[in-house]
Amino acid sequence: MNAVMENLLTRRSTRAFVNKEIPGEELDQILKAAQYAPSAMNRQTWQFTVVRSREKIRELSAAIGKALGRDNYNMYEPQVIVITSNLREARFGVDDNACALENMFLAAHSFGIGSVWINQLRDACDDPCVRRMLRDFGIPDDHMAYGIAALGYPAPAEPKEVVKNGKIVFAD
Repeated sequence: MNAVMENLLTRRSTRAFVNKEIPGEELDQILKAAQYAPSAMNRQTWQFTVVRSREKIRELSAAIGKALGRDNYNMYEPQVIVITSNLREARFGVDDNACALENMFLAAHSFGIGSVWINQLRDACDDPCVRRMLRDFGIPDDHMAYGIAALGYPAPAEPKEVVKNGKIVFAD
């Protein structure tokens, strides 16, 4: 099996991270992978906002949890988050950001870094407290936050059987 297929087939969502710094060069490569994702008509109206402060990540987690009525919400306590946002008026913003997130996840996995898609921000990004934090992070009000890539080194976990139930249909 070639390296690309192996990377695609072995990546899993990480929901427990260890407290270990992600090297800057690897984080830069992960962000570059996001920038090279496909976007509708190559408009690239997205923004990728990197938050490396674990304290700010905890504060954002608490604000999202409060907005959604979820006590003890913590986004799995990652080392770094990358907030993907896009112009509200971008017709395919959610699609573009999904492609960028997937590129980040695959790039992270190639470096042995775990990742998970945090999608609750989309439902909470216009809560006044959450929006204030997003503004402080440099995310404009005309942007919708579509997701977060939570990144960090995976904590040891019990292996789980991987079951894929999606159907593949050939309509020749």
